[in-house]
Amino acid sequence: MSRTALVTGAAGGLGRAIVARLTEDGHRVVTLDLAGDCDIVADLRDEVPDLDGIDVDICISNAAVVDTIAPAHAMSGEQWSRDIDVNLTGAFRAVQACLPGMLDRGWGRIVVVASAAAQLGLAGQVAYSASKAGLLGMVKTLAVECVGRGITANAVLPGLIATPKVLGMPDAVLERVIDELPMRRAAEPAEVASLVGYLATEQAAYITGQDVRIDGGLGLQHATLGSTR
Repeated sequence: MSRTALVTGAAGGLGRAIVARLTEDGHRVVTLDLAGDCDIVADLRDEVPDLDGIDVDICISNAAVVDTIAPAHAMSGEQWSRDIDVNLTGAFRAVQACLPGMLDRGWGRIVVVASAAAQLGLAGQVAYSASKAGLLGMVKTLAVECVGRGITANAVLPGLIATPKVLGMPDAVLERVIDELPMRRAAEPAEVASLVGYLATEQAAYITGQDVRIDGGLGLQHATLGSTR
């Protein structure tokens, strides 16, 4: 069944992949970002998106910043607030704008793109990790409030994704990071988008309040007392 979906952060690498997946699935997709060729241009840090006349059935909260780099002891208040305002408060603003209509219609899918860093932490990015961890509490609360009302809320937690921004990192940095990944590669944006797309379907109606990792085994315990051969 065709639904109307809102995708925030739609101009980014993962956002574009999510838009493509939902469009392929037959949904009408409304795109939102700070700039670019999007249906809605809005800064979610300080404004609620104007959805007047748009009945959003599927809310994909994907907008985020990931480039605030500083150790915890040296992170400035401005750096901390930037990540929290965009990644956590901005996500809430997008979801909150969609909720009344979902509740009225008795159907909705909320998918929030968090990060494996929400559970594993990420050295040098305490604000990013904290903002993404906050999303997990938000999703579980939304799931509790909406359970039995036709609305599900779930979080997707990617590891490293091969977006243009990531692939544009210095080769030495990218190689060092990939060497630490169990699968020795980053996820393709389409792989993450496929998971997001599934959670937006009718068939995913019994999945809610979940934190779904898609990180190529990043959090697996590799220590062993025996041989793996």
